[in-house]
Amino acid sequence: MADPKKLYIKTYGCQMNVYDSERMAEALGAEGYVETGTPEDADMILLNTCHIREKAAEKVYSELGRYKPLRAKNPDLKIGVAGCVAQAEGAEIMARQPMVDLVVGPQTYHRLPEMMKKVDAGEAALDTDFPEEDKFEHLPKARKNLGRPSAFLTVQEGCDKFCAFCVVPYTRGAEVSRPVARILSEAEALVARGVKEITLLGQNVNAYHGAVEGGEWSLAQLIWALNDIEGLERIRFTTSHPNEMTDDLIEAHATCAKLMPYLHLPVQAGSDRVLKAMNRKHTAAEYIEIIDRLRAARPDLLLSGDFIVGFPGETEEEFADTLKLVERVGYGQAYSFKYSARPGTPAAEKEGIPDDVATERLARLQALLGDQQRAAQVAMVGRETRVLFEKTGRFEGQLVGKTEHLHACHVEAPQELLGQVARVRIVEAAPNSLKGVLV
Repeated sequence: MADPKKLYIKTYGCQMNVYDSERMAEALGAEGYVETGTPEDADMILLNTCHIREKAAEKVYSELGRYKPLRAKNPDLKIGVAGCVAQAEGAEIMARQPMVDLVVGPQTYHRLPEMMKKVDAGEAALDTDFPEEDKFEHLPKARKNLGRPSAFLTVQEGCDKFCAFCVVPYTRGAEVSRPVARILSEAEALVARGVKEITLLGQNVNAYHGAVEGGEWSLAQLIWALNDIEGLERIRFTTSHPNEMTDDLIEAHATCAKLMPYLHLPVQAGSDRVLKAMNRKHTAAEYIEIIDRLRAARPDLLLSGDFIVGFPGETEEEFADTLKLVERVGYGQAYSFKYSARPGTPAAEKEGIPDDVATERLARLQALLGDQQRAAQVAMVGRETRVLFEKTGRFEGQLVGKTEHLHACHVEAPQELLGQVARVRIVEAAPNSLKGVLV
């Protein structure tokens, strides 16, 4: 038998891209590819890209430039670009980097096997359509053995919100929800392979409205169905929009035992004028009201958020409103960035504020968020929690896992607990992790 072809995938960006990379590897695995951890060993290099961060496209072109020596050494090496930069740039990628053989968008990667046949025949392959068919129906039905106890599961894709700063509606398309039966089937298959925790993914995951016989289910209804799967111990979901935080989803946080006490709910800014300019369609007060209802339902809920500093026109007073909101809410984790324009988005046409002003504001915000994150970590000391052990630690006899609140936790524990959930008492808080002992 011929040696299997080797596939190297580099993944940028969000958890959904991690999931997509796994599914692309499965699709190409059916064509004889096996994954490798280094590009030097690869017969095919695939960059699964993200368009959210600043200068995303330029970073991809820079990465491609690093592979020129590998292509020179191995003229048969195939190189592809997938994901949101592929969707946004399209044929321009091949024009700027002729060594790229394949460009595929996030909605068409189920066509990779057919595209690779064209590439193997010496043709370039480009597909950035938004097809009507369900790509998940064309991917391998059996998920590969992930070798870890937690997994991502995409349930919703696309976005209809059209925030003024965001490219997602243009690169991922309109909101689409996967049918309930297909999600449950995939979840059951993951659990059968040893997965104990599933994180449901979507650009607006709480906008989920999946088809089921007789109508549609909300995300909360889907969570309750997943709750009934024997062997599944934990459920999470990300990323949510405040406008879709429905009553039944808030109630699920209070009553669903397997739904973890962690929620990523971006607000982006604390000024109502800035929120309106961002086209967020909610006010700061409405966001805070949702937070209060969530905490009434689940008092120990740990909140995570996203913030953009220096949006065009932001004044010092409006930035102060963001600091006030952060102080009012209290975050255990958060992501914060300076605004950077994305070509094709409405905000890209507006004049930004001076970079040094945005940099100074970001430093102030991150200092506040850092204090809150450290306080949340320290507050865990002395408490008991359940940890899902995912891997071995740096030291002998050490396992590393995630707490219910998604904190990384290091524990001296026997190897047989790897992949299992165990009760742990937290004894120490480090800047980015916790230390615990088995109870």
